[in-house]
Amino acid sequence: MSHPLGEAFFQELLWVHGMIRQDLETVRELALRVAGGLPAEQLDAEIRSLQTNGPLWALKVNCLHYCRFVHGHHQAEDWKLFPTLREVEPGLAPVVDRLEADHRLVSDQLDELEAAAAALGEDGRERVVEALNVLGEHLLAHLELEEQSIGPALRRMDRHPLG
Repeated sequence: MSHPLGEAFFQELLWVHGMIRQDLETVRELALRVAGGLPAEQLDAEIRSLQTNGPLWALKVNCLHYCRFVHGHHQAEDWKLFPTLREVEPGLAPVVDRLEADHRLVSDQLDELEAAAAALGEDGRERVVEALNVLGEHLLAHLELEEQSIGPALRRMDRHPLG
């Protein structure tokens, strides 16, 4: 049975995941345009537009900040949420193990994306696109697995696991 607090936490998780998905799609589209030769001044204009028009980009102004946001989200899950899940739902241990392993892989992918974005120049465009594609494929699958596998347990929780 769902608990109101657990349901609220699950909805918060879905909201954060929704922002991650939306902004990942935005930066992937931008990376494709960069790979296609988008001039630097147009890239600057696009980033400025993202700063004022996107829900997460209003706070996180570029790809590097996006990476830090995802790192922080995953750290909070690793340090607070997953230990709580292991405590209240011991049967989820194998799933939590997989999600933690996913976080380590995504962390490496985010680090590569940060390095590619920091080194972005005429010769680095393909590296950014490849890093975003690799990250996007894995991160989207991870978010789906997380929502499906731990969602029911989150909904039953009677305390906020990140509190």
